[in-house]
Amino acid sequence: METIREKNHLRLVKSTYQPGFAKVHASDTTPRGYGPYYQRIEGYAHRIRETDNVMTIIDILDQALTETRGLESKYDDQITPAKLSHAELEIQSLKEELEQLRGLVHIDHLTGTLNRSGLHESFARETARAERAGTLLAVALLDLDDFKLLNDRYGHQTGDDALVHLANIIRKTLRPSDVVVRFGGEEFLFLLPDATAEQTMLALLRIQNDLDKQPMIYNNSDILLSFSAGIAIRGNSESRDAVIARADAAMYAAKRAGKRQVCKSD
Repeated sequence: METIREKNHLRLVKSTYQPGFAKVHASDTTPRGYGPYYQRIEGYAHRIRETDNVMTIIDILDQALTETRGLESKYDDQITPAKLSHAELEIQSLKEELEQLRGLVHIDHLTGTLNRSGLHESFARETARAERAGTLLAVALLDLDDFKLLNDRYGHQTGDDALVHLANIIRKTLRPSDVVVRFGGEEFLFLLPDATAEQTMLALLRIQNDLDKQPMIYNNSDILLSFSAGIAIRGNSESRDAVIARADAAMYAAKRAGKRQVCKSD
């Protein structure tokens, strides 16, 4: 579930409307027909205060924006267009801020890739697209070799630098349509639309080749990084957890085979 509280550093959104808003504004001086508008706006504000789900808040703001824009056709001398314009800009601004926040809760802030929160939406989108087009969807799971040893020898900051270096290589190597997720720790998960196991294998080998050509620099010395990876092609109606489990099993087979290898799931 996407919630504002998923990231503590993100500002909690609080409504600018206060209890009694409708009562104050929907007074005897309010133009006929506008009292119900203020009451509905307070209703939207109450619903916003009752939830921390980003998508729910965006939907509520969309309704409030539609309501406010609808007033323009009812304009008369008793209400200024400047007030309507100001209200519309305020609602639109908050909606855009929340849409940016919605994107932030899906991002791993160390590597800039998607995080597990972003995987759900991406997997649903790519599986729906693959099923409509009758195309394949490859899932690959990659794990840096000897990452604990790297941390122990050089420190956790260097371990973080290695993850960032790997993520940058991945982004340069894979196609723009491929989805990259930091799955946890030193693991990265890929969704490769319309790719066979062999094509996915070649893509992973290109990443390893680029890591060899562009080693990470530490104190003017090169650190060569390698990984083990597993590949699974999603079957018809196969769940996300099931196909990831198969890719995970193939990755561990690569580890057992000596690391720095890519294995395919049966």
